[in-house]
Amino acid sequence: MWHNSLLNRPGKIAIGLMLCFCCAGELWAKESLRIFTWDGYVTEQDLTRVNKLLSEQNYDIEAKVITPFADDADQMFNVIRAGKADVTFLTLFFIKMQHQRMLHLLQPINTQSPRLSNYQALEPSLTDIPMGMVEDKKFYIPWGGGAYGFYVNRNQVKKQDIPVSLNDLWLPKWQGRVSYNLSQEWYNIGITLMSMGKSPFYINELVRNHQHAELIKLKAENSDLIAKLTRLYANAGHLWHSGPVFHENLHIVSSWGPEIMRENNKGNNWQLIQFKEGSMVWLDTINFVHSLKGKKLEAAEIFANYFIGKQVQNRIVNSLSMVAASSLVDSNPIIDNNPAFFQNDLFVPPYDTVSGNVVTTLTDRALAGAKRMQRTTSQN
Repeated sequence: MWHNSLLNRPGKIAIGLMLCFCCAGELWAKESLRIFTWDGYVTEQDLTRVNKLLSEQNYDIEAKVITPFADDADQMFNVIRAGKADVTFLTLFFIKMQHQRMLHLLQPINTQSPRLSNYQALEPSLTDIPMGMVEDKKFYIPWGGGAYGFYVNRNQVKKQDIPVSLNDLWLPKWQGRVSYNLSQEWYNIGITLMSMGKSPFYINELVRNHQHAELIKLKAENSDLIAKLTRLYANAGHLWHSGPVFHENLHIVSSWGPEIMRENNKGNNWQLIQFKEGSMVWLDTINFVHSLKGKKLEAAEIFANYFIGKQVQNRIVNSLSMVAASSLVDSNPIIDNNPAFFQNDLFVPPYDTVSGNVVTTLTDRALAGAKRMQRTTSQN
C-alpha cells in the first residue's frame, strides 16, 4: 500500500530523493577549521597545501580563512569570544592585555605533539616569552614578527631629506605626507613618547609603579604629551586601520612591513627609515581557541606545523618583509643584521586595563584637538 501510494506520486518520489541526497551531502561535507588572521598571512596556495595534507591524513576537515581580517586587539577579542574562530594569529602582547581576557579564550599548546614536528626548529629565544605563558604553559606558537616602522618613498624623497629622528616627523615639510595607524593607538603614543626622550611604554611604567600623580599630569588637557600627540594627528596625511594605503601625496607610510614588499614589486621604492631612537617590535603568533578538541585540534596542529615550516617561513621573509620565527629559513636578514632584535627594550608589552584607559583618554583628547586645529586652519 505504501509503495503503491508513492508510485502514484512521482513528484513526491523526486522530492524525497532530493531530500535524501541533501542530507547525505550535509553528512559528507567537511567540517571547517576557521582561521582568523591578518591580511596577507594565509594565501590560497597555503590553504590548498594544508587541506591536501589534511585530506591525505584522512581528516574530514577543511581550513578556511574567515572574514573580516584581523584589525586590532578589541576586534580580535570580540570575534574569538563570539565563537567565530578556531585558530588565530594574535600579536603576542594581545594575549595578556586587559586582565588577560584573551588568555581565557585560548588553550595551552602541546609543544610535544607529533603533529608539531617543526616546533623544535623555532628560535629558542621566541618560545619562552612570559607575556604568552602562564607558568610553564604556552598559549602561543611563534610565527613571525617585525617592527612598527616608517617607510620612505625613495622615488620622491632624496637621501639627504630622509628623517633621522622621530622628531623630524613633526616638521612642517612632512605635514600631510605621513600616515599613522589609527586602530592601535598605543604605537602613536609610543613614538610620541620616544620623540620626547622617554620609553614608548612610559605609561605602563607609571601604572606599574603606582605613580598616579604623574599619570594625571600626563592626561591633563595642557600636557606636553597631548600637545605633541595632537599635532601628530593634525599633521597626518592618512590614518589607517587594518593596513596602510599608498598614494602620491604620502611620502612616508607607517607599516608593519608586509604591505611594503607588495608595493615595491609594483615598481615602487619604499625603504625602512632607521630612526636614531629605534623602532617598537612585535611578534605575531598562532593560537588555538579553548573549544578545540579531538580531530579538529589535531587538524589545527597540522595547520600550525605547516605555517612554521620552511616554505611559509621563507615566504614571510621574502614576500612580507617580516622576521621568521624558524631557524629553517634560508636567510633571516633583519635578525642577521641585529641578533638582539627581539631582546631589546622596545618589544611591545601587554597593556593592562588602567594603561589602556589612559591610552584611550590621551588618544580621544588628541584626536578632538586635531579636528579643532584642522577646522581652524581651513577657516583661515
